[in-house]
Amino acid sequence: MKRDPVVIIVVAMVVSLMLVFGFNMTRKTRNNSVPGPQTKGDTAPDFTLQSLEGKSTRLSDFRGQAVLLNFWATWCAPCKIEMPWFVELQKQYGPQGLQIVGVAMDDASTKDIADFAKEMGVNYPVLLGKESVGDAYGGVQFLPENFYIDRNGKLTARAFGLKSRSEIEDDIRAIIASKVTPK
Repeated sequence: MKRDPVVIIVVAMVVSLMLVFGFNMTRKTRNNSVPGPQTKGDTAPDFTLQSLEGKSTRLSDFRGQAVLLNFWATWCAPCKIEMPWFVELQKQYGPQGLQIVGVAMDDASTKDIADFAKEMGVNYPVLLGKESVGDAYGGVQFLPENFYIDRNGKLTARAFGLKSRSEIEDDIRAIIASKVTPK
């Protein structure tokens, strides 16, 4: 029995769309039950993750600094575009109190992530991500995903996907300009 190639293609497309839709609905349902910092002024959830050197690092270790929290992966093409920008921006704004923190959200080995970071010239801490940390941030559904956190640990902006360097730099300037508020 000969099958019409158009019918096979249409069926394959429908099945693919159903799988993608089902996956996204499952992910949205799961993530809707996990609150994260969704609005400006929310406190960024604290976490403890291992650095590439095996050191336990907490987000709160950077309190008093302006933090660009970058969720990325070694396989993420847009991440590879913005990482050299982050290296330059860390050099430029680090003396003014900026700390970029990268959170690797892929299944690569620690060695592979470290080799990738070295190849990219990363000059800021890279932490080994966990899904629970992504969930604490409302579910990291797109990579890269960046959170801009002021010196008081408050979220000032959230960016999904690749943004222009000038947009990233504008958000960095805003968090650097924040002042530490006494408790």
